[in-house]
Amino acid sequence: MRIDGKHYRSVWVDEDGWTVRIFDQTRLPWALDVLRLTDEEQVAHAIRSMQVRGAPLIGAVAAYGVALALRRDPSTAGLDAAVAMLGRTRPTAVNLAWAVGRMRAALHNLPPGERAAAAYAEAASIADDDAETCRRIGAHGLPLLREIAEARPSGGTVNVLTHCNAGWLATVDWGTALSPIYQAHDAGLPIHVWVDETRPRNQGAALTAWELGRHGVPHTVVADNAGGHLMQHGRVDICIVGTDRVARNGDVANKIGTYLKALAARDNGVPFWVAMPHSTLDTGAADGVSGIPIEERGAEEVTDLTGRTADGRMETVRVVPEGSPAANPAFDVTPARLVSGLITERGRCEASEAALLALYPDKA
Repeated sequence: MRIDGKHYRSVWVDEDGWTVRIFDQTRLPWALDVLRLTDEEQVAHAIRSMQVRGAPLIGAVAAYGVALALRRDPSTAGLDAAVAMLGRTRPTAVNLAWAVGRMRAALHNLPPGERAAAAYAEAASIADDDAETCRRIGAHGLPLLREIAEARPSGGTVNVLTHCNAGWLATVDWGTALSPIYQAHDAGLPIHVWVDETRPRNQGAALTAWELGRHGVPHTVVADNAGGHLMQHGRVDICIVGTDRVARNGDVANKIGTYLKALAARDNGVPFWVAMPHSTLDTGAADGVSGIPIEERGAEEVTDLTGRTADGRMETVRVVPEGSPAANPAFDVTPARLVSGLITERGRCEASEAALLALYPDKA
């Protein structure tokens, strides 16, 4: 996607042909810093610390982490160690396990001398696949927005509410939930996005608002708890969110707070759609509540806030009384019954086991 008119991807190989580049997302929106990753330990740190985040993107970056590891140690033991270490960095997003598993399958039977070059090629293939997958998700989601626009005699603005960041910063390119929005905007549809701030890490306020603004998409940041109010007053036409894992029965794990938005959408008759790439489907999890592990992150993400002061300095302040403990579940599960449907690269379907396996028989 575009930053002030220039096209970028969220991960790329540097001109030297082997180092990996990513944007430091912990510095956004205040600074556009590019990190240079040279080994798998740096990749693991970037994923754990959320310098790089978003389920599809961490899978692609982890794949490049395997390639970096094999430059130093192309043995089978080196391959297995890199896959195991990178696979442990984040537990909820299944894309991570999918990507490193695909790398191991592609490289395990090759002679050690061929593994490094093949690893870079396979990681590039994973990245290209994600970009094309997200483009297709946008193409299949665009008609939902077009239908809303065309149903209005005056051709009024289509208001979309989203949660967290499921744009191109969370993927290699295009995004999942934001891909239909970008394609609608580029096609000339009048569109406006309500951007949930997404506490505790503020991915909506910091990342979604930043990338929408750089692309020129009209948007407004709102507090997480404002979504239900907006829906009650007819100011939301459709909700589109991303997902970190979809269970076999259609339950959806996404950033904490998604479940509450789905409940509000159901109560107000607002369509609630989930954008899902194939790498996010986990047919091994029978249902989301019991089958999807929920990451518990550090309490400091809840107790502390970081932002820019009036004089331009970056400061972290505590907003919780000293001595008050904080819990920080990073995701929740939205039951399939609350999901209007799934937008995938293969088309749209209902959130059910039968519909998912009909669309993805290769994953049955």
